[in-house]
Amino acid sequence: MEGIDHRIVSVNGIKMHIAEKGQDPVVLFLHGFPELWYSWCHQIHALGSLGYHAVAPNLRGFGDTDTPTSITSYTCDHIVNDLVALIDSLGVEQVFLVAQDWGAIMGWYLCMFKPERVKAFVCLSVPFTPRSPQMKPMDRMRVHVTFQAPGEIEAKIAEIGTANVVKTIFSIRKPGPPCFPKGNAFGIRTNASISLPSCLSEEELTYYVTKFDQKGFAGGLNYYRAIDYMKLKSWPSLTLNVPVTEKWTGMQVKVPMKFMVGDLDMVYTTLGTKEYIHNGDFKKDVPFLEEAVVMEGVGHFINQERAEEIGSHIYDFIKKFK
Repeated sequence: MEGIDHRIVSVNGIKMHIAEKGQDPVVLFLHGFPELWYSWCHQIHALGSLGYHAVAPNLRGFGDTDTPTSITSYTCDHIVNDLVALIDSLGVEQVFLVAQDWGAIMGWYLCMFKPERVKAFVCLSVPFTPRSPQMKPMDRMRVHVTFQAPGEIEAKIAEIGTANVVKTIFSIRKPGPPCFPKGNAFGIRTNASISLPSCLSEEELTYYVTKFDQKGFAGGLNYYRAIDYMKLKSWPSLTLNVPVTEKWTGMQVKVPMKFMVGDLDMVYTTLGTKEYIHNGDFKKDVPFLEEAVVMEGVGHFINQERAEEIGSHIYDFIKKFK
């Protein structure tokens, strides 16, 4: 997009692509799956024009950023170290953090591990999840084992086409946790015609499809695989993120933050999530939570469905700390 600059920076042993606009202070945007820096293009333009240095990386494994082949290179520790090195490369001590989906999950880890690097946090879609020693992360996420077995879901995506997969995921409005059944994870017939979701333009869809066709989906899927290996014949039973996060059990996140979610979001409609957000537990775990906003008629990809409104919410919150 015009008006946004691009460059490659060296962080934590990889080459990372970033898109940016404006001057400090820094607002760091973290994308989810199956997204790229591009999912924040509207907010980059808005914040970059309002006196901020808007920076959106392609996270490890996505787009023009390096994609390590080993699944063990996608733990929360690796991603947080990428982000800390990126912040250092920008020449600042602190950033305003804005994140969604997997970016939100890694944003929570950044706030836990390195709270001194985050001035304030605007989190979309995924609330904080306190670590439970009795439960593995993927048990909470309930994503099918299909995502865990290397190569299986990639082969299915190749069969049904990148465009159909992207359109299907961006269209999800079903209540409850995402379910991707083994055999036909996306419920799409080969050569099926899927309508363009309202949150994407043809130009945006083309960008995503082009980049994922070039790079593939393995990098993004490795986030699921690293968070909790399941018991597969071809893989040992490992939970890569549990040893990393074990010492953080019971820890509060003490960063000023604002949370936003759509009432049709699959995370928000998952059993227990609404109660956690609204009945006081969220505020107990994140004591500096200032507001939890629920937008009506909005699904999971809130930053694209309500791009202008989200940009205004971000600005109104972070300007208090500038």
